[in-house]
Amino acid sequence: MKKTFSQSEKKGYYGTHIIGFRPPDEKWNKMKKIYDSCQEADIPIPKEVQEFFDYEEPDASGIEVELEAQRAVTDYRTEGRTGFEVDISKLPPNVKILRFFNCW
Repeated sequence: MKKTFSQSEKKGYYGTHIIGFRPPDEKWNKMKKIYDSCQEADIPIPKEVQEFFDYEEPDASGIEVELEAQRAVTDYRTEGRTGFEVDISKLPPNVKILRFFNCW
């Protein structure tokens, strides 16, 4: 399985990150079927499908939602500790999964 990268990773930000996911919707499921069919048939994936998945392998968790833009995530720093605080009241209502990951 090919490693996928979030927008933060693509921009070269190292460290710990958080992204949200909303569940796959009808369009995601249709695009995934096309993606899988092309992979199985060993034919090129249409550009529209590649763009939909941001030129990455589809993530089973659903559609990535950048949380920094929502102001739901802030840095947390105190003596000897660094991390994130997530204000769940500011998460988009359709975000069901939070993914924390490290880049190096």
